[in-house]
Amino acid sequence: MSRGGSMVRARFFAAVFGGSLGSMAALPAAAEILNPPVLQDERAPIAKPTLAEAAPAEPLPGNTTPVRGDRLLDLKIQYIDNQIYNPSTGGYDKVHLRGYTGKGVDPNAPYVSPTIEATPGDTVRVTLDNQLPAGSQPGDPGCMPGGQTMPDIPHCFNGTNLHTHGLWVSPSGNSDNVLLSINPQTKFTYEYNIPSDHPSGTFWYHTHRHGSTALQVSSGMAGALIIRGNRFPTPTAHGDIDTLIPTSAIPERVLVMQQIQYACRGTPAKPGDLGSIKQDSNGHYFCDPDDVGGIEGYDQLGPGTWPASGRYTSLNGKVFNPNDLMTATQGQIERWRIIHAGVRDTISLQFFKVLDGKLKPGVKTLLRADTTAAFIKDTCDTTPVPYKLIAADGLTMAAAQTTKLATFQPGYRFDALVVFPEAGRYCVIDSSTPKSGSVNALDVGPQLLGLVDVAPGKPVDDVNAYVNRELVTLAETNMPENVKETVVADLKAGTKFTSFTPHPDITDDEVEGNGTQELTFFIDTTGPDTKFEVGNTLKTEDVKPYDPNRIDRALPLGKAQEWTLQSHFVSHPFHIHVNPFQIVSITDPNGKDVSAPGAVDDAGGAPYDPQYVGLKGVWKDTLWIKSLIPQSLPAGFSGIYTVKVRTRYERYIGEYVLHCHILDHEDQGMMQNVAVVLPDQVGDTTQGAAMQMGGHDDHK
Repeated sequence: MSRGGSMVRARFFAAVFGGSLGSMAALPAAAEILNPPVLQDERAPIAKPTLAEAAPAEPLPGNTTPVRGDRLLDLKIQYIDNQIYNPSTGGYDKVHLRGYTGKGVDPNAPYVSPTIEATPGDTVRVTLDNQLPAGSQPGDPGCMPGGQTMPDIPHCFNGTNLHTHGLWVSPSGNSDNVLLSINPQTKFTYEYNIPSDHPSGTFWYHTHRHGSTALQVSSGMAGALIIRGNRFPTPTAHGDIDTLIPTSAIPERVLVMQQIQYACRGTPAKPGDLGSIKQDSNGHYFCDPDDVGGIEGYDQLGPGTWPASGRYTSLNGKVFNPNDLMTATQGQIERWRIIHAGVRDTISLQFFKVLDGKLKPGVKTLLRADTTAAFIKDTCDTTPVPYKLIAADGLTMAAAQTTKLATFQPGYRFDALVVFPEAGRYCVIDSSTPKSGSVNALDVGPQLLGLVDVAPGKPVDDVNAYVNRELVTLAETNMPENVKETVVADLKAGTKFTSFTPHPDITDDEVEGNGTQELTFFIDTTGPDTKFEVGNTLKTEDVKPYDPNRIDRALPLGKAQEWTLQSHFVSHPFHIHVNPFQIVSITDPNGKDVSAPGAVDDAGGAPYDPQYVGLKGVWKDTLWIKSLIPQSLPAGFSGIYTVKVRTRYERYIGEYVLHCHILDHEDQGMMQNVAVVLPDQVGDTTQGAAMQMGGHDDHK
């Protein structure tokens, strides 16, 4: 293991800091962190015949909605050579990573994928062109017929596919089908027929080839997917929140948060080995000047590796660099579409004003992973700026929730209305998270994700009241006369969005008599090989690892069911494809519902976990299933939380998956095949994915 990099860094910090974190040097003018570019059409939209019931062909005034129609997009998958800023050294590391490329990709931020935009009623065709090399390399035998007889061992690192996370579209054929493997040197066109009644909102897309999902997503193969709507509410139908907050009045910021966990390696001990990861005396990953970092092994992705690596979460493809800033204007409300597109981190998002005299524009600040907490304490105020959550996982909430901290687990999205009350500079912080609320189950200090320079503008007295007044003004200006009074009254009565929610509540009557579903996550560490498993009951002994040829659940089309979810060994984010769910309750081990408004999740002791409060009744597609860490529990205390959700199986039949969204858990077996079938076929779970794909134990 080379130590040359450590000596270079020691000399570097001594020269720059003189032994102190506070020394600074002049920098060029700051560059703004921009939204990821929108993936461009390969051809002009094809005009459609006008039907009486069709939505308007052109965007309504005040919106920037794309024109509805056919869209043809092209995504190439290649190795991309570039560099990533390393705050631990104040320099850039060269990297060689798999990534998506397409028209409009920013060459200076290649490790975030371009944004895909569509409107309800669109047909979106994405040609996935896998240009990764074939041949002998780690994991490749698993792509070939008969090459992978153990499907839950990471494999097929250059095979891929595409998942539109959160979209309500068909899971079969060439739609949102993650049971395909698009192998190296192969093209395949996905076709997503987005229904005309699809909710508008913030979704995302990423690779989902079982066996290589985590490795590819952690390389940056993920991007925003935005469905834009221009449907106004009516007295009998709900509308899109976009019509209340058009981009002409409320600018939007798309923020894709990722953990690009590259590493540099030493010389392999023998042919075929990867070589050990280079680590300094603190355990942090480092690269010598001539090294090129990559992600080629799952030893980079296991428990605790992300905080131990010293790497930093990136925003829109850029790791924190004081020379790359976000800019805003005092008093200007913005819609932040925030996506956790990473694999192994829990992000607790907060905003703090920079203290007077600290971090002045035009000066340089370097941070080390082991001194970030002290730097934040010295530089950032302790009073967080409140903001309003208006949508969870892309789905408009029944009422906005004012918060000072939102918890993002892998796969989560929140849309937030953000306004900075004063001019100056603000810290964007990933705050500390309680062990039991974190993917890594460790005490990890805060991290500075970025800075926002706020220009003088309109004074803000109270953020909550200010945002509410502006929304009322927008409603009075933009809403049709036949719903204006209702929308305004709702906003004044607690910032309610009851005219904009995408789904009606699922009632007791709707689920009665339809049967129920149970699910347990578990990691079995008792044998020689760790097993990542899911079960169909709340009994630990019933869990099984993933089998691509087995359908684990048959779900009745046109009906709704209640699910009870638990984890019996540490915590896991549950995600199911196609149909979202509504949260009924989240009860702690003492039986208290911690999803209720104002609830305090204190079962794990201090610090209390804030992530569940207010989620009762909220629609999502990904949810943290919590289990307190066994070592911290008293005798006889299970530490298990019980989550109840309800979901409808609407419109689409076919096979898809549910899984843990810690994606290396999914790759190693924490996943199930489920199928929505006609109601009279619910009892038949004997034919699995092989029936659909003609046999694909090798996912060919």
